[in-house]
Amino acid sequence: MMGPTGFRLGKAMPQKLLDVFMLGRCSHEFSWPRRTADGSYYQVCLLCAAEYRYDWKTMRRTERVESSPTETATKRRTHTKKPTWIPRARRLTLDSPVRFRVKNVGSWPEGKIENISQSGVLFQGPQQMPVNALLEMVFEMPEEISGQKNSNVVCQGRVMRAKDTPELEDGKVGLAASIVDYKFIH
Repeated sequence: MMGPTGFRLGKAMPQKLLDVFMLGRCSHEFSWPRRTADGSYYQVCLLCAAEYRYDWKTMRRTERVESSPTETATKRRTHTKKPTWIPRARRLTLDSPVRFRVKNVGSWPEGKIENISQSGVLFQGPQQMPVNALLEMVFEMPEEISGQKNSNVVCQGRVMRAKDTPELEDGKVGLAASIVDYKFIH
């Protein structure tokens, strides 16, 4: 299946899985960092399911997490009260292209990513988007997050803010979107 940028989606996945199972090696493609009940972060490899601690301050994976089956079951059952105040997420400044659209609708206009964080992406685009609209975005995920160079992804997101600002180029709109999910384009 072809993605919006002409890349094949998922074509190499069976070979990568075969390499993981038969040869014991993995090229690691990581999920978006996830938060544990104690507030720390980790990433899971989408190919081999290995978990690694993730430090948002340095934007790096640290050590591999070894978890027992009982520990995994406990993680799923624990419910903690969410804090009422959450500090602003650290941003990774970028200047890279993004193609986007309202989910499953229309063409893919091009915009420019300003920054990305654990909570979402801030970018400029040529058109206004309705707040709360589901959207699809295609861009190169930074190596600091994905663990690989040239990692193109298709993201599912939701528009959180949209506004015209005088400091942007003529006709450009500032858009902030949360990232709900993403998949690597192969």
